[in-house]
Amino acid sequence: MALSAASQPFSLRQLQYAVAVAEALSFRKAAERCHVSQPSLSAQLAQLEEVLGVRLFERDRRRVLITAAGHEVIERARRVIIEADDLLEAATRVRDPLSGTLRIGVIPTIAPYVLPGLTPVLRTKYPRLTFLWVEDKTDALVRSLEAGTLDAALLALEADLGVVEHEVIARDDFVLATPRDHALGAKTSAVRSAELCDVKMLLLDEGHCLREQALAFCSDAKAREFEFRATSLSTLVQMVAGGSGITLLPRIAVDLENRRGLLAIRPFAKPVPHRTIGLAWRRRSPLAGSLRAIAATARGTFAAASSASRHQGVAAESGRGRSSKRFTTAAT
Repeated sequence: MALSAASQPFSLRQLQYAVAVAEALSFRKAAERCHVSQPSLSAQLAQLEEVLGVRLFERDRRRVLITAAGHEVIERARRVIIEADDLLEAATRVRDPLSGTLRIGVIPTIAPYVLPGLTPVLRTKYPRLTFLWVEDKTDALVRSLEAGTLDAALLALEADLGVVEHEVIARDDFVLATPRDHALGAKTSAVRSAELCDVKMLLLDEGHCLREQALAFCSDAKAREFEFRATSLSTLVQMVAGGSGITLLPRIAVDLENRRGLLAIRPFAKPVPHRTIGLAWRRRSPLAGSLRAIAATARGTFAAASSASRHQGVAAESGRGRSSKRFTTAAT
């Protein structure tokens, strides 16, 4: 028989203290994080261990360890805290679903190319919402989603995201970027994978989902990965411009990264390699309705930007002739 709320032998606050100690592996740091004195935190955890009949932590003067039983209890405590937070959030959203604060993660290969244009639109469309953006790699964002420290994430849906709900925002095609004097950059036709056989390809470092997508394409095309691995697309572009190799760029990055015109850009022949940009969030999140509305706004912003890019490409092609054709074709 389930206990009533009034008869629960422990509090949500005690569970929060236990999770804080597990994350900090320090009673002192956990007390500081929870804005409570260390003796008070220790007393509350001792009471929690007593009512559960389980020892959660082992500690001496040098370190704190989580016991085997403690690992299971703390993992359940995390889920309880997330559900409690979602309960409060759901009550708030019933009153005004498009107000409050949203914590949204975004991967580094999207953030600098999307946020400058998207954030002003969101501020205008949703004036009662505050958007807090966190830039990190996909794995870290997924962990933060699961832990409840992020409400949503803007990322590539081809990555391993676990069990999430999502909305598609846009398809982002890849283009081939080469030095301007490279043989592959001199052609104006769409790139066929056979052209890349045994070609030296520069890719991002481990942990970037764009690297995994590029690796899969390079494997099919029989291209070779160069020993250098960049930590950002900007570094990758500089290496290519310096003649160190060629690379794949997501189309959304071309205007910014090739603003000085140091690269030759070619589109790919069908089937065009691409990624799918989407907004993802935890299943059963109370914010799902708001996030779907925000995704729809982002989708419209992407579509408008793509349309503007096509018009600019036509104008550039007319004004500059064949030398610009490679760039504008790839940007459409």
